[in-house]
Amino acid sequence: MKVTQLDCLCVILLHLLHTAGSEKFEVLGPTDPIVAVAGDDIILPCYLKPNISAEDMTVDWLNLDFKDSRVYRYQNHRIIRDYQIPYYRGRTSLFEEELWRGNTSLKLTRVQGTDEGRYKCFIKAKSWYDDFTIQVLVKERGGMGLLCESEGWHPEPELAWLDSKGVHLSAGPPETHRDFKGFYRVKQHVIVQETDTNRFTCRVQQSRINEKMETEVHLLY
Repeated sequence: MKVTQLDCLCVILLHLLHTAGSEKFEVLGPTDPIVAVAGDDIILPCYLKPNISAEDMTVDWLNLDFKDSRVYRYQNHRIIRDYQIPYYRGRTSLFEEELWRGNTSLKLTRVQGTDEGRYKCFIKAKSWYDDFTIQVLVKERGGMGLLCESEGWHPEPELAWLDSKGVHLSAGPPETHRDFKGFYRVKQHVIVQETDTNRFTCRVQQSRINEKMETEVHLLY
């Protein structure tokens, strides 16, 4: 049988159409919120349908409640740490050994109250992308919540919670707001456990102008 140029062209076009169509997928996850207990590790389920490999795709996890929202990125077969929210460094990972079957779930360790929010699993291939959003709720395991807030600063100050020995307490990044006059207001929430002294300090400082304010809290359990 003689094969014409037109026949070859049709075969090539059919092959290209099949290749483009085979890359289409859905990103799926749980419809109910994920409820975590502070201090525990959790998994945010996310997977592709059909269960095709995500090894050659870009996998982005975003926290939609942050302005700079990147929690984790996998791209070109490696982890990309550029522009990652510092708060999540060392606490997030994928199950890379299961990417070949479309498992793009995120593991988040040492959950804190400030991890609560909306997380988007965004998967991008060469010619297709899809995403899914998961709500995370955090329950506190004992302890007591403290809030420190200060305003009227310029330039932007640094805020930190310290224990009685001056050691920084683990907390999420402070919330920062700027008013119409250009002054900054910062606040930070932290969960503390009972200690031998039950004394904690909120420190707000601006190193550039050598200004500092501290407030000590003494808890009675």
